[in-house]
Amino acid sequence: MSEADQRYWEDIIVGDSLSPVEFPLTVARLVMAAGSNRDFNSIHHNSEYAQETGAPDMYTNVIFLQGMWERTIRDYIGLAGTIKSLKGFRMKVFNTVGETVVTKGTVKKKWRNGDDPLVELEIWSENSKGISVGPGTVVVTIPSRVNET
Repeated sequence: MSEADQRYWEDIIVGDSLSPVEFPLTVARLVMAAGSNRDFNSIHHNSEYAQETGAPDMYTNVIFLQGMWERTIRDYIGLAGTIKSLKGFRMKVFNTVGETVVTKGTVKKKWRNGDDPLVELEIWSENSKGISVGPGTVVVTIPSRVNET
C-alpha cells in the first residue's frame, strides 16, 4: 500500500465491508508461522502429534490468527492508521492444515475523541466450518484530512 492508497476518516462509511483476505493453510505456511513466532509446540506443525492431543490435524496458533486480523485491518486503514484495541478474539473451531481461512470485517461506528478520528470495526475469521475466530471488535485511528497541514 502506498501513501496514495491511504484511506481517510472522511471516506469511512458505517456499514461498509472490509475486503476479505484469504489465507490457505499449507504445511509449509504452518511450519513457517510456528518458526517465525517461535511457537515450537508440535500441535502447530505435526499432524500425528496434534491428533494425539484430540485435534483433527495440525492447526494455526493465536499469533498467526491475530496476524491475519492485522493484515485485514491494515489493508483497510492503511499504513498511517493505528490499532488502538482488540476485544473478542475467541477461537471457536480449529483452523487446520488444508483449510483456507478468510478474514472479514465491517465498519460498525466512527467518531471523534477530541482530535482523534476513531473507527470501530467488527472482525472475524471463517473456514469451511463457519466462523472460526471472533467476531471481535477492533478500534482504530485513521488519518483525517481535517488534521492535515
